[in-house]
Amino acid sequence: MTYHVISLFPGAFDSYFGESILKRAIEDKKIKVRFYNPRDFADNSYKRIDQKPYAGGPGMVIQALPVILAIEKAIKATKLKGASIKKKIRIVWFTPSGRQFDTSIAKEYAQKFEHVIFVCGRYEGIDARVKEVYAVDEISVGPYVLTGGELPAMLMIDSISRQIKGVLGDIDSLEETRVSSPDVYTRPEVFVFKKKKHKVPAVLLSGNHKLIDAWKLERKSEK
Repeated sequence: MTYHVISLFPGAFDSYFGESILKRAIEDKKIKVRFYNPRDFADNSYKRIDQKPYAGGPGMVIQALPVILAIEKAIKATKLKGASIKKKIRIVWFTPSGRQFDTSIAKEYAQKFEHVIFVCGRYEGIDARVKEVYAVDEISVGPYVLTGGELPAMLMIDSISRQIKGVLGDIDSLEETRVSSPDVYTRPEVFVFKKKKHKVPAVLLSGNHKLIDAWKLERKSEK
């Protein structure tokens, strides 16, 4: 899987992709991440790509053409042609009114597509005419508004990558494919904090996996 990120602030991804599981997945060539800055496609020496919105309103809007050219470069980088472009590439457009992202979408992307292009907006958004040029999947990562699309892109890349064979190492690490609880425990069996003993639930020490699974399901239903 190759992720192509259209962003004015590619440096925002450095710390997250430079640590832990995603860093290892990149090093092991399980996933690739490429960045495209719309400023590199600006038609002026100041690299300005934002203008005031038509019909008024606060803030600035990112111009369509620099984003279109960035997407075009990402598509060319896939080296796919013809029908393969539609079948193997998905372009994600982040919007609060889009389809709610969840694990089922992450699985769909991991299974169907080889390339995902994330269009990360900023300011008041991106000129909607980009969507006249490219078919996009309008996605929302939650019932709230963020200052840009970088965090949603990181979230989706993390979630999709977990579904790719070898990224987590052990397929049983996928909590959604096994009986799991929102609460987990480890050693020591008992610790004391401010004179109070905190113990691991007895059922987890029983060795009875049927009871343990029942306990996990009960805990999950309570949340």
